[in-house]
Amino acid sequence: MSGPRVRFAPSPTGLLHVGNIRAALFNWLYARRHGGRFVLRLDDTDRQRSKPEYEAAIERDLAWLGLAWDARERQSDRLAHYDEARDRLIAAGRLYPCYETPEELEFKRKRLLAQGRPPVYDRAALRLDEAAGRKLEGEGRHPHWRFRLASEAVRWDDLVRGPQHVDEASQSDPVLVRADGSYLYSFTSVVDDIAFAITHVIRGEDHVTNTGAQIQMFRALDAAVPAFAHLPLLVDASGGGLSKRAGSLSIADLRERGIEALAIDALLARLGTADPVEPVASLDALVATVDFARVGRAAARFSEEELRQLSARTLHMLPYEAVRDRLDGSVDEALWLAVRGNLATLADASVWAEVVHGPIAPAIEDAPFLREAAKALPVEPWGEGTWKIWTGALSAASGRKGRALFHPLRLALTGRDTGPEMARLLPLIGRARAAARLLGQAA
Repeated sequence: MSGPRVRFAPSPTGLLHVGNIRAALFNWLYARRHGGRFVLRLDDTDRQRSKPEYEAAIERDLAWLGLAWDARERQSDRLAHYDEARDRLIAAGRLYPCYETPEELEFKRKRLLAQGRPPVYDRAALRLDEAAGRKLEGEGRHPHWRFRLASEAVRWDDLVRGPQHVDEASQSDPVLVRADGSYLYSFTSVVDDIAFAITHVIRGEDHVTNTGAQIQMFRALDAAVPAFAHLPLLVDASGGGLSKRAGSLSIADLRERGIEALAIDALLARLGTADPVEPVASLDALVATVDFARVGRAAARFSEEELRQLSARTLHMLPYEAVRDRLDGSVDEALWLAVRGNLATLADASVWAEVVHGPIAPAIEDAPFLREAAKALPVEPWGEGTWKIWTGALSAASGRKGRALFHPLRLALTGRDTGPEMARLLPLIGRARAAARLLGQAA
């Protein structure tokens, strides 16, 4: 038996952000864990808002996050398939033309609300005969088309939310085709899910209300209904929505700020689940644990500060081989291992390369002591034990301990108050450069 087929279906009308990339991540992880296929489907039927640059940005972001797709589709290439499905629904009496203008529909909606009734479409269009429809079209009206819902409670067992049902008798018949002939997402999504044999629809819980109608569409088109998993939406640390901040939380923006891709993956995969949020060295660790039964029902709280810290912790555990191709030539393995535990972003590694290789202007605190320290520098070769031997001798000779001993040395050798362990930095700085800096010389 083949594995599951899942899809991520973004609209190329803007940049991906942490909210919608979470659905992509869960789809990808689920497919990889169960030996399935991950389809990238670009829902680009919004002709005015879809842009090639957004399409390219979506692909770039997914690739950066490690979410490689097995197939790539574009809805604008599939219009003939939607036409065929539309005609099947019309022939079956499930899709019917409506001639109300937006203004007329809004008037009906407001009147129902004023009466304290739900603003459900009254199916007035079903009472029109063909002659009345032709007359309206002769007046210049173009119909939009609604899907006629069966009056039933649609039930499904959601992989995240458990047993669900929607009473479609209380819902408006959804518009599937606009008056200009263009199709709405809820329709094209179903047609494509059938065509691509999608077995699991994994998406945000904001789509729950669409699910009942879409299940009826699957059945009306004589297709198997996929399994559904609706993930809780992300909120900010205070419980507010992220939508207004989507720009600042776009994947492109986070990448520019030096956030690690693996940190984004790890945070979004574990937020709101029973698993602790911890750094991972590869996506394999997330694949092994993805499980909808461990996803909570409550909204998942997203914190930029938590992401920033997780990104730094991710760097602290990565081996040199994992970052070598992203570092410039000044950072070798020895330097990486020496400084990675103090990095906030990968770019900081180059800063420490400049400190090690120089020249820097040393900060001199207690020049007489530093002159004695320069004289006491051990002969090379140096290793990680050199710092302990040297400072031990200095402590014995001067009586200094703690900050009084170590702080002047660190300032002179690195020009900084804090930083990586000096036991690892000192051998990289080397004896000649260390001696010059202890004597106040730029080196």
